[in-house]
Amino acid sequence: MSLRQRLYAYLIATHLLFLAVAILLFRTEPLLMLGLEAALALSLILGLRLIRRALAPLDYTRHFHDLLQDQHYAARLQDTDDRELNELVQLFNTMLGALYQERLQIGEQQGFLDRLLEATPSAVIVFDFDGRVSLLNASAQALPGLGDARGKLLSACLPAEAEHSLLAQLDALPLGDSQLLTDADGRRYRGQRGQFYDRGFARHFLLVDELTEELESSEKATYEKLIRVLAHEVNNTVAATGSVLDSLLYYRDQLDARDSDDFSTAIVAVQRRNASLGEFIERFTRVVKMPAPERRPHAIGDIMDDILYLYREPCRSRGIDIAWQRRDDVAPVALDRQLMEQALLNVVKNAMEAVEMAGGADRRIAFELVREARRLRLSVIDSGNLLGAVPAHQLFTPFFTTKKGGQGIGLLFVREVLNRHGYAYRLAATGNATTSFDIWF
Repeated sequence: MSLRQRLYAYLIATHLLFLAVAILLFRTEPLLMLGLEAALALSLILGLRLIRRALAPLDYTRHFHDLLQDQHYAARLQDTDDRELNELVQLFNTMLGALYQERLQIGEQQGFLDRLLEATPSAVIVFDFDGRVSLLNASAQALPGLGDARGKLLSACLPAEAEHSLLAQLDALPLGDSQLLTDADGRRYRGQRGQFYDRGFARHFLLVDELTEELESSEKATYEKLIRVLAHEVNNTVAATGSVLDSLLYYRDQLDARDSDDFSTAIVAVQRRNASLGEFIERFTRVVKMPAPERRPHAIGDIMDDILYLYREPCRSRGIDIAWQRRDDVAPVALDRQLMEQALLNVVKNAMEAVEMAGGADRRIAFELVREARRLRLSVIDSGNLLGAVPAHQLFTPFFTTKKGGQGIGLLFVREVLNRHGYAYRLAATGNATTSFDIWF
């Protein structure tokens, strides 16, 4: 029973009791009884009105509660004729107005935050209290494996080969730490794990920034400066040494015949080594001084045919099969043929050397030119498979090589050519005992 009902019951019961007493006076004091009945009727009416007025704040409080429950902060309570009750109504209306303004401000801030999250190039991953993904912005959804990650644990999104994947590294990031991460394709990221508090409980989030272009630009500037300094010093030394060696050969006629031959042989050997040093540094400076591409339409298949004919005999002599595996009919592509041909020659040469170093019964190099949904893919596939244990981010690092006696120039030149053309590329083990160099035009 509510308070209102109890008050009404008490009021009615009390007046009924007095009415019974008044009826007992009917025989002795009829006039008094009539007066008491009139007084009781007036008292009952007055009591009902007072109860209704006294409980009016409860009605407004209940209405205010309903508005809060339904989050109707723009609604207002109506004024009454009671001055004291109006003070309560104004208080409630002031509270509703403050809540409405606060909600409006929070909504504007939330809208700004949502637009900011969508516009930021950083990937933002927010987790709920149970560690499941609750929010992904557009950059985060573009990360491999996170397209349908909402409502899942990050560990549930890991691929089969998850040991070194980007998601595995992100999942293992400790709170408050920032680390440089690398995915399977060699792209580099900076990942950071933080936390914020929601309703008194901590929730984690991840910020992921791709640094591939920034780091490659920094590396390029560093090795270009290094190569220029080396080229300057080495070329000066080679030129001076060559001049001195040429002068020394004039003195061989002044020596005995027996000593003259040894002297000439030694000087010629030093000259060859000196010229080899000059050629070595020239190969590096060719990367730094590479001209801007002059693009003209060329058929990729024709370029690869020329390379195929060029390497057919060297491959045959080494017992290596080199041939087309698939060749779609595609339109010409605007590129610098001289630069691209030199880059592809390096790719095929590396494939041939990898197959030769690996040995084994399967000795082949295959070309694929495939028309994909929006672009073309050229692949050079070799059975050498020397990259299985090499981290992807090291493959195009300046001066890195997997070959004994290698100088790390070939892939550096290839990367520079492809970057200047704006073509995506990937060099990785396929998982089928082969290595594939893929270029997307």
